[in-house]
Amino acid sequence: MGKRTLLLKLLTLVSLLGCSSASDHLVNVSKLEMFVDELPHMPRILGYHLSDGVPRSKSFKIGMFKKKWKFHKDLPPTTVYAFGTSKHTATVPGPTIEALYGVDTHVRWQNHLPPKHILPWDPTIPTAMTNSTRGIPTVVHLHGGIHAPESDGNANAWFTSKFNQRGPTWTKKTYHYPNNQQPGNLWYHDHAMGLTRVNLLAGLLGAYIIRHPEIEDPLGLPSGDEFDRTLIVFDRSFRTDGSIFMSSIGNNPKIHPQWQPEYFGDAIIVNGKAWPRLTVRRRKYRFRIINASNARFFRFFFSNGLRFTHVASDSAYIEKPVTANETLVGPSEITDIVVDFSRSKSDVAILANDAKYPYPSGDPVNEANGKVIKFIIIPDHDQQLHTSRLPKRFLEYPLLDLSSVTHTRYVAMYEYASDIDEPTHLYLNAKPYEAPATENPKVGSTELWYVINLTEDNHPLHIHLGLFKVLDQTELVKPHDEFTECMTKINDAVKCHVDKYARGKKIEVPAHEKGWKNVFKMMPGHVTKVAVRFSYIHTNASYAFDATTEPGYVYHCHVLDHEDNAMMRPLKIIK
Repeated sequence: MGKRTLLLKLLTLVSLLGCSSASDHLVNVSKLEMFVDELPHMPRILGYHLSDGVPRSKSFKIGMFKKKWKFHKDLPPTTVYAFGTSKHTATVPGPTIEALYGVDTHVRWQNHLPPKHILPWDPTIPTAMTNSTRGIPTVVHLHGGIHAPESDGNANAWFTSKFNQRGPTWTKKTYHYPNNQQPGNLWYHDHAMGLTRVNLLAGLLGAYIIRHPEIEDPLGLPSGDEFDRTLIVFDRSFRTDGSIFMSSIGNNPKIHPQWQPEYFGDAIIVNGKAWPRLTVRRRKYRFRIINASNARFFRFFFSNGLRFTHVASDSAYIEKPVTANETLVGPSEITDIVVDFSRSKSDVAILANDAKYPYPSGDPVNEANGKVIKFIIIPDHDQQLHTSRLPKRFLEYPLLDLSSVTHTRYVAMYEYASDIDEPTHLYLNAKPYEAPATENPKVGSTELWYVINLTEDNHPLHIHLGLFKVLDQTELVKPHDEFTECMTKINDAVKCHVDKYARGKKIEVPAHEKGWKNVFKMMPGHVTKVAVRFSYIHTNASYAFDATTEPGYVYHCHVLDHEDNAMMRPLKIIK
């Protein structure tokens, strides 16, 4: 058993032993029957409207509401925070917003949440919630979106119910998404300072798709509500009264009374249901899979050996199909695949998971978190659908010109521990979020980033605004403890002779992840070489908005417990 998960289980036991109510006891998920709930279709909101057959810009409101939600037919209703156009229609995940390329979408995100949070929060980490905050702070980030800073959901641009209180970088009520980037998959979620992990656990997340029919329709990919499905996957634990369980005792309670380095739930949730089922025909389906977990990695594979073909990664299509038996998806990553169920030798296929937690050196999965969704396969008599072929190529983008690199940066990942050798906080480049920005790329530039992971965890690094290509990952050779010690003292990769240590085994980037990404998994003990582009990747044109305004952007680890404490840094774009 991994050290961290063992400690979490012990602290959970301690916290429960101190409770007298049966409702404080955890659900034994092994006694919940799997695959009894149908996979839901999340509500859909069009991010545009048609006027005389022409798509036009659209403005609408989406609220955040406290309500009850059924995650499993045998669980009591769970109190959640949910996105929706009304409390009655709000869902977990929230409605899927479908936008059109080049057609503006304007969303007024509204906070209708009560003053008291349903989950424990920690006042000792940098947080928007204080004793003087009269309400739950929230702010929405469109993950993968390319838009102006004031619509990016800066962590300090939070607001409470009716905008009564607002964070120091708050600027506007209505966010503008121009949708003039490449077509692909995005998702929206809360991004409030120090509360992201608890607000997402409560349910504040949803999918966003940018479509470009002119260039996507000729690809002939599975389409329509039945054959093109978004799967939002995350993990949760529950008490017997149905409430979401999150330990209220920190791993360093004398330092942080609540904060834990990672949250892991026992049940795997897909589109708001624990281990759902979906009946499919023997034909091709497209699944846009979003890992919306706080910290859990998934290595997806089919129990019956069925293979799948990668179409896109994060918010961009890849250039050509890549067929695989399995795929590793980190927190906040999106993998877009096509599955041909006509190739299944059985009438049942279970999408499974075998990624350890924490990844890569934690506990092995058990029966509950090793299963994701069950597909029941029925005949399909349309032979044309059986024999249809995927195109040899999807979308091609302008070539990345490394000769145009304007700046080289080194970004180091640190984890700090207490005298009991338990994590207290994590930093990028040994600096807190509040320190002035040290990454200030120019609009239209291409930069090389060497990301040096000095921790034992795999950290999915997310860069707002910029898209990047991962060129390689190189192992730090021993005795790299000398390098880590030097970096801890002076945080200067050049002076610490990173080239002397970054000369071990090179890990090739998986074929389906060699395209444009906005998140990538930074392996522990490795240096990851990344080319970051600060312009539209499909045209190489400069942004159609001013990216240099306040409050700027950020980059951070997307393990939410790490991001909240405090593995996030400002990113200031300049002209």
